[in-house]
Amino acid sequence: MIAFFTKITHLIDQFSEGTGRVISWLTLCLVLMQFIIVLGHYIFHEGAIYLQESLLYMHSAIFLGAAAYTLRHNGHVRVDVFYSRFAEKTKAWINLLGCLFFLFPVTGLIGWMAWPYVMDSWEIMEGSIESSGIQAVYLLKSMILFFAITLFLQGISLLLHSVLTILNVEHLSEEEPEVL
Repeated sequence: MIAFFTKITHLIDQFSEGTGRVISWLTLCLVLMQFIIVLGHYIFHEGAIYLQESLLYMHSAIFLGAAAYTLRHNGHVRVDVFYSRFAEKTKAWINLLGCLFFLFPVTGLIGWMAWPYVMDSWEIMEGSIESSGIQAVYLLKSMILFFAITLFLQGISLLLHSVLTILNVEHLSEEEPEVL
């Protein structure tokens, strides 16, 4: 059973690591696109709605798409004043209970509430209200489900890591996880 838990955590962690690294490149694209928009506006007195909207798409992908990666790397906000002083097993119990009572219910609720919203958008292939905008709002809205699913999966990994720590099979890592 422990080998199964370890395999599951490894697969989930690997997926979160991969998606996070791919999505991280969007930050560079976001900065470059903003630079191009500013140049176009102030130097050439030109603008394009699809370029403006692309900033929203990239920001959404970065924020929602990298949430699981951030959780994997302990980057989410918590009360570190107390947490950092706790023993490893206490931290594992806090993580375990936090997943069970906060993370899973919240991500489940987000996914459940977003499902009809996203499906309605896909049904009509919703696009921008601007004719020259990006005609893929349904993809933008789908990021909400991606967020809920990937964060839920990474929560499973965190919960299993916590169980393995409580059982003295592994240690919680306070450092950056190794690159897989």
